[in-house]
Amino acid sequence: MNPQQASAPGTDPYFADHGDARYRVHRYELDLDYRPVSNRLSGSARLSAQAGPAPLEEIPLDLAAFRIQRVLLDSRTVRYTHRAGKLRIRPAKALAPGTAFTVEVRYTGNPKPVPSPWGGLGWEELTDGALVASQPVGAPSWYPCNDRPADKASYRVAITTPSPYTAVAGGRLLTRTTRASSTTWVYEQPAPTSTYLVTVSLGNYTAVPLTDPDPADGRRPPVPQTAYLPARLLPEFTQDFAGQTRMMQFFEETFGPYPFGEYTVVIADEELDVPVEAQGMATFGANHLDGARTSERLIAHELAHQWFGNSVSVADWQHIWLNEGFAKYAEWLWSEHTGGRTAAAHASAAHQLLAGLPQDLLLGDPGRQLMFDDRLYERGGLTVHALRCALGDDAFFRMLKDWATKHRHGAVSTADFTEHAQQYASAPLEELFDTWLHEPSLPPLPQPTGPHHPADLQANPVPQD
Repeated sequence: MNPQQASAPGTDPYFADHGDARYRVHRYELDLDYRPVSNRLSGSARLSAQAGPAPLEEIPLDLAAFRIQRVLLDSRTVRYTHRAGKLRIRPAKALAPGTAFTVEVRYTGNPKPVPSPWGGLGWEELTDGALVASQPVGAPSWYPCNDRPADKASYRVAITTPSPYTAVAGGRLLTRTTRASSTTWVYEQPAPTSTYLVTVSLGNYTAVPLTDPDPADGRRPPVPQTAYLPARLLPEFTQDFAGQTRMMQFFEETFGPYPFGEYTVVIADEELDVPVEAQGMATFGANHLDGARTSERLIAHELAHQWFGNSVSVADWQHIWLNEGFAKYAEWLWSEHTGGRTAAAHASAAHQLLAGLPQDLLLGDPGRQLMFDDRLYERGGLTVHALRCALGDDAFFRMLKDWATKHRHGAVSTADFTEHAQQYASAPLEELFDTWLHEPSLPPLPQPTGPHHPADLQANPVPQD
């Protein structure tokens, strides 16, 4: 099958074999028991869902090659098949349109990443522990799901593991209970969450609070931020992440209120190629710490994804530039705000870089093979900067904050964004978006045309520690 050919209405054009638009999941409740030494996962998943506008003759779930122990539909046993990454549940009769239903799946096995053009995705066994890095289609490596980014749900995740390990997941830690030699950690994420943004990290970690829940100056308490990391890395971490709480404050001022209840950072005791974004959480490798803030742009990038990509999610993967372009531009804004290189200087450098590379990327529809190409990130940031130049700073930053607020916890497309941005422009933006999003050749370096106040973001630069 052509990888961009949809097999069912509403299927993601890049991943036709993942997800199903004929129903929606509202909530997942996952109860997991993981033994790191044997890499053994026993899981129980309960999905609360609703049929779409047509009769639902089967309920397809994405799930890797685990051994299925039991499948229930509305608490009753039901027929099913499980092969080629699909668990297909067949009700005795089709569910009527709009019918609410629950599915329970018990399964066990040795989790491993699912193969992809970018390497293994999902559950990854570490030297001592495990982590989950699912973008874009790795979620079925560890739990049954409707694996499409627009089908967002709330989550309760309970993880039982040997007591020396800390288990971290996105959301608020509700309880931690130790019995004999095992500890169960229960997390609740009430915000609508895409399947690929659910994560678990297990390791020998020390918890480090990054915020004072009761500021002495009487200001509104900051977003609770906690880090989990190997104790030996604490000196480097203290230096490298010293600016994150101020970064959060700046992003809230620029993008609007932080969209989740807390923000968690994990430093895995492993080298990772790139940090891993998740809902309300980001995972970095030990190699991202050096005590010299070398990776600060990555800290900004992952934090910005909480607004752009996690809260405001893509309707399907064709629109991934909306995630990565805004996260890239957030790097440039933070640099500008802290007295480093301005966004315009970053844009100039990015433009010079792209000018020397092949001109075969359509930003608005890059295709599956190029959706994580480095050029998409740089051109995405340039497109956002071109829009800032066209609108002027006042209109641009109003547009940006309104976009994150209007579509909070929703799913969007490129067309949604271009229509939104046009409302803040005094002239048509059609040519700008056509050249930057839908033409492969690189447009000229954007220059300011609207009213600008270049000193605004640096008027009160954040002091460097």
